[in-house]
Amino acid sequence: MEPIRVAEKYFSAWNQRNADAVVASFTDEGTYTDPLADHLRGRAIASYAAGLWQAFPDLTFEIVDPVVAAGSLVAARWIMRGTNTGSFQGLPPTGKPAILPGVDFVRVEGDRIAAVQGFFDTAEVPRALGLDIVVQPQRLGPFQFGTSVAAAAAGDTRAPGAFTITSIDVRDGGEVERVRQAGREIVLQMRGLPGFMGFVGVTVGTRMRTITAWESPQRAHDAAKVSVHVEAMRQVLSGGLGTGGFTSVWTPERINRRWRRCPACAAMVDAERSDLACACAAPLPPHTTYW
Repeated sequence: MEPIRVAEKYFSAWNQRNADAVVASFTDEGTYTDPLADHLRGRAIASYAAGLWQAFPDLTFEIVDPVVAAGSLVAARWIMRGTNTGSFQGLPPTGKPAILPGVDFVRVEGDRIAAVQGFFDTAEVPRALGLDIVVQPQRLGPFQFGTSVAAAAAGDTRAPGAFTITSIDVRDGGEVERVRQAGREIVLQMRGLPGFMGFVGVTVGTRMRTITAWESPQRAHDAAKVSVHVEAMRQVLSGGLGTGGFTSVWTPERINRRWRRCPACAAMVDAERSDLACACAAPLPPHTTYW
């Protein structure tokens, strides 16, 4: 079979969303590589494709001018299109469309593929889906860098009566994603519980921490009984997840008064004593949440 026909059959399998046919396009030792996947073989290729189809169930590749670059090497420019209606990189679906141009170099042996090397802009799809792209060092001097996420109870401006702090050390990026997914499910359940006030999650390398604000220590203890939290703890304590960590409940010794800057005269005002009015008689912005 001509190399260009082998490549076309391979792309057709992607457009049919047929994982078995995609894998069958490769030789037994055939590899797939792109900026997000390194030398995948066999069922690993199928799993990678299935993950894309889950995130973009209507995923298609438009092949633009495939050419035989040299002998059995085929160069194919493509445009990927899809709508994000499934989970993408552990995040909930956005419902937004994405368009990604790229190119594959397909090396053919006989009537199957020995290697695919793909190239594309890894930031293009996240940008299309409205996701932040942050470039930062992993370490700089004594500092380590990471990511964070927060969720607060809408309109609850009271001072917290307790905080729960949880820390877990994980082995690798796969476990990071497992903990993140469990954390999202836990927070979604906890947001409906009495006394929940806010949540902050921080990941630095393979150390993950959460700080959750509660109305009282008792509310914090009650929250530990929700089903997804119990299951997450089971995974850590007896399911092999992570290498160590701790859980805890903290109560504040002192929470200082809130200050608000007057939009009229720029004075910083003790908003607790002023009934949200400045000495210049201008109204102050409303209280924000503590956490």
